[in-house]
Amino acid sequence: MTQIRKGIYNFLLFTLIFGLAASITTANADPSSGGGARYMIELTFGTYLDASLPEQDVFIEREIGSGQVYRVTARDNNMNTPLFKTAAPVPHNPFDAAAVGPYEKGEALGMNLGDWLQHRGRGTYTCANGEGHLDTTFSGLVENGVYTMWHMFTAIPATQPFSGFLDLPLGARDGSTSVFVADADGNATFSHTFKPCLQMSDAWTTSLLAINYHSDRKTHAGLPGDFGYNAHMSLFLMLPPRDAIQ
Repeated sequence: MTQIRKGIYNFLLFTLIFGLAASITTANADPSSGGGARYMIELTFGTYLDASLPEQDVFIEREIGSGQVYRVTARDNNMNTPLFKTAAPVPHNPFDAAAVGPYEKGEALGMNLGDWLQHRGRGTYTCANGEGHLDTTFSGLVENGVYTMWHMFTAIPATQPFSGFLDLPLGARDGSTSVFVADADGNATFSHTFKPCLQMSDAWTTSLLAINYHSDRKTHAGLPGDFGYNAHMSLFLMLPPRDAIQ
């Protein structure tokens, strides 16, 4: 199995684990929401490493003093390894084994790999009467860190070459309703109500939720920022296929 095919397989497997395995509660069709069902989904966020894919936005220097950094992979298991930014933005590409680096080293992120992998998140998403509500809690975040919540989409199977993700701020398109800040212990909550309900996955497109850490403490309105440089997606999950909740 090639590295790309293995990555796609793991991505699909992660969809099954975090999407279809979610607890989905449906009710009768709701005429006021265009015939859609009322439902609730229990959410568990995970890291890229949880999906057997390279972490996309944090980097390690495998050879000290080289000035070059690499994306974190499953073989990087020293939790004390310092993490770095890249010197320039690096687009997401979780399916290409060659896309792990090297890249020019940027500033230190002020944390190690163990700190990054402490990120955890759970919650619920409900849809009723055409209105969605997201209620989530997070722990192990960067102390007092600035984060945003994103609704993302990508093609499955992945295009070759990979065409990327469509990243939309949750709620208002100007990003004003997607921002939250961790407390001094790295804990945070994020709740928001919005219309219409989130778009679920389908046969061609996987729908995701993700949180984005802003290492420069600045958000970028309707854009996530520069990945690897000042924007770092730490946790994500797949939303289930729409057929599973109809």
